[in-house]
Amino acid sequence: MFRHPWNPASDLEEETSGQSDSMDVQTGPQIEDDRTGFSIETLRRAIADNLYYIQGKFPEIATQYDYYMALAYTVRDRILHRWINTVKTYREQDVKVVCYLSAEYLPGPHLGNNLVNLGIYPQVEQAVRASGLDLNALLAEEEEPGLGNGGLGRLAACYMDSLATLEIPAIGYGIRYEYGIFDQEIRDGWQVEITDKWLRLGNPWEIPRPENAVDVKFGGYTESYTDDQGHYRVRWVPHQVVKGVPYDTPISGYRVNTTNTLRLWKAEAPESFDFQAFNLGDYYGAVDTKITSENLTKVLYPNDEPIQGKQLRLEQQYFFVSCSLQNLLKIHLLREDPLETFADKFAIQLNDTHPAIGIAELMRLLVDEYLINWEIAWDITQEAFAFTNHTLLPEALETWSLELFGRLLPRHLEIIYEINQRFLDQVRLKYLGNTDKLAQLSLLDERRGKRIRMAHLACVGSHAINGVAALHTELLKTGVLRDFYELWPEKFSNKTNGVTPRRWMVLINPRLTQLISRNIGESWIKQLDDLRQLAPLANDPSFCHEWRQVKRAVKQDLADYIQTTQGLTINPDSIYDVQAKRFHEYKRQHLNVLHIVTLYNRIKHNPEIEMTPRTFIFGGKAAPGYRMAKLIIKLITAVGDAVNQDPDVCDRIKIVFMPDFNVTNSQRIYPAADLSEQISTAGKEASGTGNMKFSMNGALTIGTLDGANIEIREAVGAENFYLFGLTAQEVADLKASSYNPRAYYDSNAALREALDLISSGYFSHGDGSLFQPLVEGLLHHDPYLVLADYQSYIDCQDSVGQAFQDQETWTRTAILNVARIGKFSSDRAIREYCQDIWHVDPVHIKLEEYVQAKAALAGDHCLDANACPF
Repeated sequence: MFRHPWNPASDLEEETSGQSDSMDVQTGPQIEDDRTGFSIETLRRAIADNLYYIQGKFPEIATQYDYYMALAYTVRDRILHRWINTVKTYREQDVKVVCYLSAEYLPGPHLGNNLVNLGIYPQVEQAVRASGLDLNALLAEEEEPGLGNGGLGRLAACYMDSLATLEIPAIGYGIRYEYGIFDQEIRDGWQVEITDKWLRLGNPWEIPRPENAVDVKFGGYTESYTDDQGHYRVRWVPHQVVKGVPYDTPISGYRVNTTNTLRLWKAEAPESFDFQAFNLGDYYGAVDTKITSENLTKVLYPNDEPIQGKQLRLEQQYFFVSCSLQNLLKIHLLREDPLETFADKFAIQLNDTHPAIGIAELMRLLVDEYLINWEIAWDITQEAFAFTNHTLLPEALETWSLELFGRLLPRHLEIIYEINQRFLDQVRLKYLGNTDKLAQLSLLDERRGKRIRMAHLACVGSHAINGVAALHTELLKTGVLRDFYELWPEKFSNKTNGVTPRRWMVLINPRLTQLISRNIGESWIKQLDDLRQLAPLANDPSFCHEWRQVKRAVKQDLADYIQTTQGLTINPDSIYDVQAKRFHEYKRQHLNVLHIVTLYNRIKHNPEIEMTPRTFIFGGKAAPGYRMAKLIIKLITAVGDAVNQDPDVCDRIKIVFMPDFNVTNSQRIYPAADLSEQISTAGKEASGTGNMKFSMNGALTIGTLDGANIEIREAVGAENFYLFGLTAQEVADLKASSYNPRAYYDSNAALREALDLISSGYFSHGDGSLFQPLVEGLLHHDPYLVLADYQSYIDCQDSVGQAFQDQETWTRTAILNVARIGKFSSDRAIREYCQDIWHVDPVHIKLEEYVQAKAALAGDHCLDANACPF
């Protein structure tokens, strides 16, 4: 029965009698009857007030979304005094701040994460229940920000969580895409892209800061002049000016008072309405500039196949970087610090090459706008910037044509020419007469139509360069960045990725969290290495039994969800064999499909064959223009349609494709997985983070020696990892020896039968041409060595099936995986960045001045908005 939030039920009075708003130091001191208290009654009152005063609704007409918004504002209110006090402390102590520049962020839904980090999940759950509402239903109402494409954005979000939890002063800078990554639907087995309108109903977590807007220039031309001191100067006369407006989201740390800021920039026109055009009857022209400007941040990663898409992508990258650097320089000057000390106060991390234009932009701002000497400006720039490389794929290393770059950013092209000339002069001194080395290191690629190499700019303009897994970093040194490593070996280091256990264990897997904490305490949530205390319990029959009960319950949850959403019944006692990640040929989802078809052929040959039941679960999106990846999705769904309906299979195999893989949906998948598929071609995956999330939740890994798989295997023990396939060196050697995939097809009957069944049209209603591009590509090219690794993969999968039948041993192995996964916390990664690259120390935030801070904000001593990036 619904309980009116303004009239608490009498039974709640007994439940909350004796409770007060006071909390321990972790959640901050409270004031008697304070509106942001944490007692059940105060929370209920706040939800009711926010429903009424912010949503403008009363219960009889309020929707579930209205109640979600009211609750979200209630929680945000309890974050705000931490946020304000964090800003105040950073300003007063003049601390060094980490500035994380990333074109992508995938934080996931904020509400649940904030409840965990504030330590108020139980109180809020009680308050919501007492008001006749269901917290899970309200959590499901939140639209997650689709501000990233995959691992890059999820990593950035994890790092923001860890920075706050470790009390590191930090700002995350990015783009406030109005339409995020597309929502994925599956129609007739094909991926269909649907607009992600994540902002359509508002975003309660962000606060717009129009007073901190900055102007960003595009196009036009440059002109030189001599200043009053006789110095040569350059002035940029733009064709277009766009205004960048910041929107700030608080990022709370776990059980600390630190609340850092994610600042996302929205593009607007300097003037929204052209009255002169309107008065002349040009009604469209009156708003044309506004429309053109705001298109800049409309959509995440436009299709960059046409030139218009390439230009928009470059505009987006420059826009958010310019906004962010202008903001930082303004903060620095308002502190009354000299510009020469800029790198002492800000550590700027480039999350891949997307923000690399920042090196040229900081030089432009320092030299042209603040009239700093070039040499001093270059020292500041190199000391401030550090570069994380995230890819080994040459095609993913961004380059821009000189024509496009010069037309859009004419001053930056001149600056890059100057940087390159000075850099190559140094190279000539080191490599006397070696013109090949000059061509290899140059920021300009003269061999492919004159293009600017953004990774090269990032390397030259940064004081530190890092990869994101041990193998990845070594391959950078010996491969794509080899020449820079030979030139500056001291710049290179490895910083293996990590993920936050707060979201990826505590929030998404409460049953497992409770089981672990009941046995070893809660310290592991902030010190993940403390999970090692679980290792002795792997031999405790009682604990192992509880572990299996937890896993079974989580698997049943996913089975229920799949039944509800897809009408497909799956067996929670089967192996949940999961591959959930972005679709790409190097990630080899089609190798997984070949295994499924091989098992299916075994059943068709012998319907009575004994086989460990498996549920194959796929999730992931293909880039809209990536035809082969979309064809692999179609193959998965087509094989699923046939196998799931075949009476001979008898539920020994089930295939599930979970549409719209995002943070929200992944939170259902990771806890339920038994087997984590990490089967990329060795040497192609930089690191991966899904592999860590699966392992943290008790899934065993089947994988190649690629990316962070190597380090996971070292950590959990080789005997607890299902390894198959060629090594990175063997891949390189095989390719160098003229790899012939057809030979594997001809010599392997099971492989030949699987491929022939696909190409025959069996899974495509007799249409033998549908999957022909995929089959022919494997037989004649196979760039990612699917056929070479096929038999090793099949043999390893057979071992998995046998091992799963011994549940005691499987459980012990799963527990050891979790016990030994501590290295892969993003907290560890951030500590390494702080120590080795950023040289930033924690700053403890106290809340004793909460009352004074509130009073100051109401009086004449409020913080100068222009001085505050938060």
